[in-house]
Amino acid sequence: MSEKRRDSKNRVLRTGESQRKDGRYLYKYVDADGKPQSVYSWKLVATDKIPAGKRDCVALRDKEQEIRKNLSDGVSTSGSRMTVGELYTRFTTLRSNVKRSTKGNRQYTAKLIAEDLLGAKPISCVKPSDAQEWALRMQGKGLSYRVINNTRRSLKAAFQMAVSDGWLRKNPFDFALNTVIRNEVNVRSALTERQERVLLDFIRQDKPYDRYYNEILILLRTGLRIGEFCGLTVQDIDFENGLINIDHQLCWEKGGSGYYIDTPKSKSSIRKVPMSAEAREAFECVLARRGEPEAFTIDGYSDFLFVNKSGQPYSAHHYQEALCRAVQKYNRTHEEQLPKISPHVLRHTFCTRLVNKNINPKSLQYIMGHSDINITLNLYAHVSLDAVKAEVVKLIA
Repeated sequence: MSEKRRDSKNRVLRTGESQRKDGRYLYKYVDADGKPQSVYSWKLVATDKIPAGKRDCVALRDKEQEIRKNLSDGVSTSGSRMTVGELYTRFTTLRSNVKRSTKGNRQYTAKLIAEDLLGAKPISCVKPSDAQEWALRMQGKGLSYRVINNTRRSLKAAFQMAVSDGWLRKNPFDFALNTVIRNEVNVRSALTERQERVLLDFIRQDKPYDRYYNEILILLRTGLRIGEFCGLTVQDIDFENGLINIDHQLCWEKGGSGYYIDTPKSKSSIRKVPMSAEAREAFECVLARRGEPEAFTIDGYSDFLFVNKSGQPYSAHHYQEALCRAVQKYNRTHEEQLPKISPHVLRHTFCTRLVNKNINPKSLQYIMGHSDINITLNLYAHVSLDAVKAEVVKLIA
């Protein structure tokens, strides 16, 4: 019978354990990938004292217990040693078939991760409290709630890949951000019918904003996303059948190549939107005013509807700024104030009007171009108090 190995304190060492000449303990094992690994500690058990001048550390047998649990669960220790930055790079590389705008957002996210101490941390060392502290640091740097939450979702997806690959047992980013920092994002609200009338009346009568009247009316009567709206060409307007063809959007890449054409937000966004009588009239006015501008082509698309004197199409930012300045001008001279209005608020307003008129939810989902009907009903439809009162009276009459 072979003699059992013992440490300097005459304690029996288990299989894989040994003690080096400097007194440090070593445990050798084979990981889930079949590769030999080693861990070290100055303590065999938690009650051991640390040698003078050495940092406190986790006892070897506590490490062994964690290793055995990982092996039992199929968790790979080799993958868990990669850093958060390396994990995010791997995640985005494996999911490269994304829109151009998404690639830009990913570059920004990668930069945020790299510039924070979290980026160099091994993923196996990231605890839920570390992830929550990261959110607080981002808030301290002045990032908005929306940006922090978008980045958190990206990190959550990357860490979920690590969990699925067996590198981690739990996802440290699986938490609700509003439990850590306050959500100060203003919920977009639809305009009331009175606010809509006030806005249209002011735009129609005021110079220089009267030139935007038809564009704003079209946005209010079609619910188009601003990128879809800016990308409209003469060929997209089917007056004979009263339809607007949506199969592309106009985008702007800041600091890049400028204008470019992209597919709509999702497959469900490719659709034909019906024109109301008001929308048709507004489109006819736009075409009459447009005349014959100089030819301007972007990725094979030309004859854009909404163009400047040089024939270049207006961008989403242009309409955002025009609406903002118009509302500011109105509020300076009127006691009854208008809220902040963006092109997306006009889209919300369109959706809410149709909900209040009891449109079939599936029809509304199609018109809005949503892949999920819950988005249509929960995010965009802001039912007014007047509509609720009218509905109740109608039901109990």
